[in-house]
Amino acid sequence: MGTVLADLGGGTPNMTSPEDLQQLFEALQQAFRFDASARISAEMDPASLTEAWVQAAAREGLNRASLGVQDLNSEVQAAVNRVETFDVLQRAVGWLRDADVESINFDLMYGLPKQTTESIQTTLETVLTLRPDRIALFGYAHVPWMKPHQRLINEAHLPAAAARLEQSEAAAETLASHGYVPIGMDHFALPEDSLARAAATGGLRRNFQGYTDDTAASLIGFGASAISRLPGGYIQNLSGEVAWRAAVRAGRLATARGVPVTPEDRLRGAIIEQLMCAFEADVGAIRARLGDPGTDLSAAFETLAGLQADGLVVVKGEHVALTPKGQPFLRAACLAFDAYFDPAAGRHSKAV
Repeated sequence: MGTVLADLGGGTPNMTSPEDLQQLFEALQQAFRFDASARISAEMDPASLTEAWVQAAAREGLNRASLGVQDLNSEVQAAVNRVETFDVLQRAVGWLRDADVESINFDLMYGLPKQTTESIQTTLETVLTLRPDRIALFGYAHVPWMKPHQRLINEAHLPAAAARLEQSEAAAETLASHGYVPIGMDHFALPEDSLARAAATGGLRRNFQGYTDDTAASLIGFGASAISRLPGGYIQNLSGEVAWRAAVRAGRLATARGVPVTPEDRLRGAIIEQLMCAFEADVGAIRARLGDPGTDLSAAFETLAGLQADGLVVVKGEHVALTPKGQPFLRAACLAFDAYFDPAAGRHSKAV
């Protein structure tokens, strides 16, 4: 068995009691072998985090933490109904450092209602005084048809596409000035961080949870709506907690659906992953590695021709590389290889 990676995430794990957390790990350790190399991470809400929870998690081996920040500007916080002061964040980081949690990540966002380039720069300058090891800088996705609580947001307060791009670029410049290096798309890390080292040596990976240096072929998700990835495909658990609990208590698999992965899916997925990790992909080399007999990717390269005409990518044979100008448009290059994306249906959200 390889190294165990346990990630408590999706929602707010620190809402559980320290006692429940202990029971959870006791159950996990009956099924998996945890050793000194185990990587155990958790997403946390600084506002509801307690020192007792941090200490309980540290006793179970917590060594990585991710804290949701979004933006510290009071007007932006009021617009998204998430009020959180810097003092709360600083307190949480202090507890984690005292518990010897070795890696801390902050999740921030751009494109939020009432957010400006100046506000996100101010937020970054403030939170970087805490010297997190990693920063994830996500673009806000406005999807009120999927997330009903977003209907409370006044769409007139959302920045336009040009403003979102300006915010993203300004944030990247601020992070670079503080010594952070870019990790693929939307992520930054200090040079000594394991993700930064993986990116520098070609070992960076990406799965549906984000960037990683883990090479495991399987990811097992527990809990309602959790998604698992196995060599043969993806499996999602029942989304409703009541139905999920009933299935577990009855001794049944609490799965709702599964999606098999075809050889073509693997090829396209490998190309997209390489683009997202290195901003370039040698499609011919990937074909050879996967033993691809010759999947037709002509439509993808036709799409890339338009991006090349705009100076966003360079295509030589089957080698694709994003230009510095084109790197902010990485998603567009990846979509060219996504056989399941329907341009006629429009984007998933109003993000760019």
